Amino acid sequence: MERGELLVEEHTILAVVAGSRAFGLATAASDTDRRGVYVAPTEWFWRLEKPPTHWEGPRPEQFSWEVERCCALALDGNPNLLEVLHSPLVERCTPLGAELCDLRPSFLSRHVHRTFGRYAHRQLTRARARRERTGEVRWKHVVHLLRLLLSGEALLRTGELHVDAGPYRGRLLAVGRGEATWDEITAWTAELSRRLDGALAASPLPESPDGPGVESWLVSVRRRGLAAA
Repeated sequence: MERGELLVEEHTILAVVAGSRAFGLATAASDTDRRGVYVAPTEWFWRLEKPPTHWEGPRPEQFSWEVERCCALALDGNPNLLEVLHSPLVERCTPLGAELCDLRPSFLSRHVHRTFGRYAHRQLTRARARRERTGEVRWKHVVHLLRLLLSGEALLRTGELHVDAGPYRGRLLAVGRGEATWDEITAWTAELSRRLDGALAASPLPESPDGPGVESWLVSVRRRGLAAA
């Protein structure tokens, strides 16, 4: 068994279902995307070969992060990691995983205006380029960028991250079936971008995440790992 697979199998503290199933946008053809966070044993960091910061597998559509990498990305407002931490479909949660989930407010800040918007517009740029090159639109990617803008705006406005697409489910599913024109997509994207920008000024989120608090917890995890060894 490879080191990464061992970490996922034996040291995972949080495992969730993410993607369309967590967003409430799954169809009969949807995969089950599994995401997780593992904690490498502290003594592994003393070796020349450090523990992997992430690992793909061993199950299909499964991807996991070492807890330090998870924290760094979440503090930067990475949408993927924030949505993993807020997924309602939890398959495994150890006591350390529960502590990590309790830290969810510490990761949230106005940084999400930049990260959610940037991720969405990257997807739009790619979709537009593919359409101009081939005449085809990958509607799954379009749904993802629209959902990111919706989620980011709601997060800035309310201070809370809700993964489920909620009242927009029907409209997003229609987009995924290719029932919207490209002009309708660009108009909705522009509207959502304006709403994202407008939610920033009065957002209840702090300017920056609680990096010191997260770091203090991470250090305690390493110390407890050493004590357990």
